[in-house]
Amino acid sequence: MPLQYRFFSVPIPYGPDEEDSLNSFLRDVCLVHVHREIICQDGRHYWVVSAEYMTGQGGDARKGDYPKRKDYKEELSPDNFTVFAKLREWRKAAAAFEAVQLYAVFTNEQIAEMVEKRVTTKNALMEIDGVGRARAAKYGEEVLVLLKEEFKKMGMVDEKSEEPVSADSDN
Repeated sequence: MPLQYRFFSVPIPYGPDEEDSLNSFLRDVCLVHVHREIICQDGRHYWVVSAEYMTGQGGDARKGDYPKRKDYKEELSPDNFTVFAKLREWRKAAAAFEAVQLYAVFTNEQIAEMVEKRVTTKNALMEIDGVGRARAAKYGEEVLVLLKEEFKKMGMVDEKSEEPVSADSDN
């Protein structure tokens, strides 16, 4: 699915045609990111909107043929989702600090797998698909500290061995 861009310049005040055009476009694509700001040019104000979007995978995005997003709140257990949410908060801060997209740090799939597999070591982190030595070196220490803390708070760590308790165990 190639990323594509579309730019809109909407005068303020705007009429229904401009609003309908933008809304129609947004309804018909798989939106990835939107950047918007107000500019002033020649004494007139405009909304300038940059839309980054994808077309459908082997189909037409306007027909809704693109993959649906996973709802991790439904897919993960409540405890796992709590840890998942904490890790996403950390990722958001890390991505903002580095001025990169969230997925450049870790994807939602990678974060969910870290939680489900109770990752507590760099080796285990590098076993996650798409997480290699570079990411493990760059983010591993912070991620592992956060995961261990959250696992401990949630009772997902054996108190004696300090090893993670399997997600499948009865403990």
